[in-house]
Amino acid sequence: MTLETPPSAARTWWRRYLEFPLIWKLAIGLGAGVVAGLVVGPSIEEIKPLGDLFLRLLLMVVIPLVVATLIVGVSAITPAQLGRIGGKIFIFYMLTSTVAISLGLALAFVFNPGRGMSMPADDTEPAEAPSLAETLLNIVPQNPIEAMAEGRILAVVFGAVVAGLAIGSMRHSPVERVRDLGETLRKLAEAASEVMFRIVRGVLEYAPIGVFALIAVVVGQTGTDALRSLAELIGVVYGGVALQIGLYAVLLLLFGISVRRFFALARTPMLTAFVTRTSGGTLPVSTRAAQRMGVDESVYSFSLPFGATINMDGTALYIGASVVFIANVSGINLSIGEILGVVLVGVLASIGTAGVPGAGLIMLSLAVTQAGLPFAAVALVAGIDAVLDMVRTMCNVTGDLTGTRIVDRTESGTSDSGTSETGTPEVSRQPESSRQPDVTSESTLRG
Repeated sequence: MTLETPPSAARTWWRRYLEFPLIWKLAIGLGAGVVAGLVVGPSIEEIKPLGDLFLRLLLMVVIPLVVATLIVGVSAITPAQLGRIGGKIFIFYMLTSTVAISLGLALAFVFNPGRGMSMPADDTEPAEAPSLAETLLNIVPQNPIEAMAEGRILAVVFGAVVAGLAIGSMRHSPVERVRDLGETLRKLAEAASEVMFRIVRGVLEYAPIGVFALIAVVVGQTGTDALRSLAELIGVVYGGVALQIGLYAVLLLLFGISVRRFFALARTPMLTAFVTRTSGGTLPVSTRAAQRMGVDESVYSFSLPFGATINMDGTALYIGASVVFIANVSGINLSIGEILGVVLVGVLASIGTAGVPGAGLIMLSLAVTQAGLPFAAVALVAGIDAVLDMVRTMCNVTGDLTGTRIVDRTESGTSDSGTSETGTPEVSRQPESSRQPDVTSESTLRG
């Protein structure tokens, strides 16, 4: 007989760990780190390398992830989709994302979450911030490979978007040989993005250990100041989302759309997004809500999937607030050039990272790198990322539906239509055969 654990049992325990929700693993890591830091005190700094490893893993995936996912996302856009409806919804999403990240920055500058708190000493020196003119000029890289090696995020994003547009144009060329080459390049980009998705999932499985180590070190050296600062950041993000949703209500009113009816029908996808924390998983519920609002299928069939891919108003707001929080914790004042860089990265990076698990954390990593801030404080935000992820995903989905309803309003010329608050059908421009069933099964939501 042997006392060794059977391989099947070992696999079972590992499978159980993988199947355990990440939100709870991060919460446990955060809570255990807080307790350990308070109990052990400054001497807990010995476990700091475990947290540093987490930071290195995040930095490792940033550049290849952005390149692969942006090329895949941009190359999927067809010339027809870039027509009238696509142009309208794209402008709406970009404008609201810009407003959202600016709102997050403004609220954070007003309430200053993290002010007075300090991170433990870090050997990594933040990069010197470029001027505003240099920030704008450096968007176009002289050498794309050099830009990737140096971690210049805006230049990498620009290069990936240009490459994606070129591949998309090739895929719709009238010349068969060019079309085949375009499809081949897109498949290569899809394969690369799938590799990065799997690496990111692995990094996130290690995240609870990294969060535990880094939050324990911070709490061990700063005491309860860290908890107060994190609570301030949560308050800023939740308050900012409330204001952003208020902006959606104003826009609906300006276009003659009933705000009461809109939110009566949007509340189900909003709640679903809050609970599931995934815009893609909420898409079937959002589609059904758009149908009940009377939105034309030609509008919602493009705008909702497109929004789930690139529209991240809540995440943009979170990035703005979190960058100011990290700057305050690090004792650094952001310049105008750095702030503009954060806005540009937050808006442009949303095109490629929306479908990635832990997208908010990846986008925050991009913004922090662009601003030249010390990276260690990102782990503090990662510890409460699940709490922030719920409300920012709800904001993302609400923005998708708002843009969809407004574009439909401009296309149709009608003031309001769809299903009443009680669920009684009113006016719908869709033929019965084109209406989709209500696909909101539990397995679909988990997707």
